[in-house]
Amino acid sequence: MDSVYEKRKIEEYEEEKKSLHSDDVKKYTDIISTLPKRNCWETTIYQYKGTTWLKALASAIVTRSDLSTFPHDCVPFIEVDEISSPRIPLVASHSSYSSLPPSIAGSGCKIVYICRDPKDVFVSFWYFLKKFTYVNPENYPSLEQGFELFCQGVISAGPFWEHVLEYWKASLEFPDRVLFLVYEDMKKDTVSVVKKLAEFMRYPFSMEEERQGLVQKIVKSCSFEALSNLDVTKNGEQWSNSEFAIPKSSFFRKAEVGDWKNHLTPEMADRLDQITQEKLSASGFNFFAHK
Repeated sequence: MDSVYEKRKIEEYEEEKKSLHSDDVKKYTDIISTLPKRNCWETTIYQYKGTTWLKALASAIVTRSDLSTFPHDCVPFIEVDEISSPRIPLVASHSSYSSLPPSIAGSGCKIVYICRDPKDVFVSFWYFLKKFTYVNPENYPSLEQGFELFCQGVISAGPFWEHVLEYWKASLEFPDRVLFLVYEDMKKDTVSVVKKLAEFMRYPFSMEEERQGLVQKIVKSCSFEALSNLDVTKNGEQWSNSEFAIPKSSFFRKAEVGDWKNHLTPEMADRLDQITQEKLSASGFNFFAHK
């Protein structure tokens, strides 16, 4: 559930944050205090309105170069990183479409969204979150407890299915502005997806670049094997000066389609598939067609 945005009017977003006066802060604090909340995942999650690979590919397409650094250092998150002057015109977010700041959602900038089979999403999320330094292993939910929370939509980015549905509908309404990608499709034919991504971002590959094998070079430099074996990935720490410090290696686990089979029981898998069918079938998007 990742989305990468072309930088346009990012400065406006920074100004929005700076212009919040004390009365505004109090207003939003009062709103938050009224929202339903649950203490779980070693944090407090409020209910409001109900990927690393993509970053690497987008960055390599824009710069037309092999990626030799950590993807999250190239494309900052609007929620936690300083984005006033990014090196390349890309920023990222885990926010739902309806939660995007007006300076992004209303700017006309390009939005690229990637989703994945929820069964693999849950397993990846459960493993990833426990790597943060603030997490106490003794209090962290078991796989079964985490599964229940996921099914109930109690995760940091909001309910999975609503998150996917918002971007899917946006991609149908604004196809020239919102590109909806599926991880499983990218794994099956990465070259075709990279060409499609470059075209959408207005950085299309020329015939000469394709003849020289640039697309394949980008795919190779952004592969799981290449990125996970970078020295900065093996030895670095992301957000090292904050409570969200986490080893950069934690962003790379397996990157396999169907790894959920090694963790979920058939009953758990059937339950997630049933929820997915109920939540998304009416929208015209079918996860099961992308396996």
